[in-house]
Amino acid sequence: MTEQIGRKQPKIEEKFVQFTKSHYLCRTTNEKTMKEYKSRLADILLARKLGGKGAVLIEGPKWCGKTTTAQQLAKSILDLGNMDTLKQSRQMMEISPSTLLLGETPRLIDEWQTIPSLWDNIRTEVDARGEVAQFILTGSSVPPQTDETIHSGTGRFGRIRMRPMSLFESGESSGCITLNQLFNGESFTPQVNKLDLNKIAFLTCRGGWPQAVLLKEQYALDQAFDYVDSVAEHDIQRIDGVKRNPERARLLMRSFARNISQQVSYATIKADMQSNDSKTLDEDTVADYIGALKRLFVIEDLEAWNPNIRSKSAIRTSNTRHFVDPSIGTAILGLGPDDLVHDLESFGLFFEDLAVRDLRVYADALDGKLYHYRDSSGLECDTVLHRRNGDYALIEVKLGGEKLIDEAAKTLTQLAETIDTSRMSTPKFLMVLTAVGQYAYQRPDGIFVVPIGCLRA
Repeated sequence: MTEQIGRKQPKIEEKFVQFTKSHYLCRTTNEKTMKEYKSRLADILLARKLGGKGAVLIEGPKWCGKTTTAQQLAKSILDLGNMDTLKQSRQMMEISPSTLLLGETPRLIDEWQTIPSLWDNIRTEVDARGEVAQFILTGSSVPPQTDETIHSGTGRFGRIRMRPMSLFESGESSGCITLNQLFNGESFTPQVNKLDLNKIAFLTCRGGWPQAVLLKEQYALDQAFDYVDSVAEHDIQRIDGVKRNPERARLLMRSFARNISQQVSYATIKADMQSNDSKTLDEDTVADYIGALKRLFVIEDLEAWNPNIRSKSAIRTSNTRHFVDPSIGTAILGLGPDDLVHDLESFGLFFEDLAVRDLRVYADALDGKLYHYRDSSGLECDTVLHRRNGDYALIEVKLGGEKLIDEAAKTLTQLAETIDTSRMSTPKFLMVLTAVGQYAYQRPDGIFVVPIGCLRA
């Protein structure tokens, strides 16, 4: 059957037609109307990856738009997120696994991780067909046991990490300042920012969930609360079959939220949880719950950057704690926009979480990765955007205000001077990324001050 399968799908066997007709396994995307689809930066990444790989895996938290984005290019779908389809597909895996892969290409395998053994069948099929753009896989969790798949997929699979929408993708950022422009050494004339503090507070609590973006404001905030409920009550147990306490999952996320954008240890999180949990709680349990949340893409810590520096200060390697979207933290703590506006210290930490989300989305589009920096002398930088070609930028994140901007500029200058430029390049630019401010502009010292409502990749 394999030799019959190519980019143009021939007539399929009658038994397969009956099977797919019952369970929508070969539904074409044209049969489903895509209403109000907002373009994603992942659209470009997916198209590029498909041009060079037989299969592309899109990973990320549920509700972030993976399936909808994949449907823009997919020609047929195996929907394993549908329970009836999943049940039938598991039976078909015992009879004829290759049957599940029949369909016009690219073929979308949605929630592939529910049948982990499919991975190796897809890899084998990619090898047999010898063509690019055969399959798109989406997954909202990482299988707990990697030994369920025989081969890593290296050379056959491309990978994309999707997150909730950045402010540019959701339409709130004007995008008048581009990171790519700055990496190319171009400056800009002052640009007007239209987002004020109240709007940023709302966007922080709403998050970048595609469904929430399309809703009116009075309904949009509910999406993050529903997401948290779903994670605590269902997802954290379904991911690997381990029975976990929903209330303990909530306590863990609350502690994480209270320590958002900070470099705290598991021991600190454990101590914070113990005020509301039993004394039997240990660090292994905390690590287990955090591990489950990472596999669900709920938590996405920011790794430390390790540059060549002139200073003798030791570089700290602790991760900075972050959710994949700031609305998870505000929702688990029961905070709304007004709460943030009246507690600017907490607001600053949650805004940093939002900024990290956006910068990660933009970094992916620029073939880069986001880090943070901190050394034993206390010198730190909130984010470092490092591209694969070696270019990098130092970016401090602040709510705004002249005093905070001046402090951030001083930190950026000090760190830039500490870098050993005989062993690595100088930063392409220094930036203070703010929540508010009337304008995006360049200071006399060359440092850019850019409100997040003006930024894009």
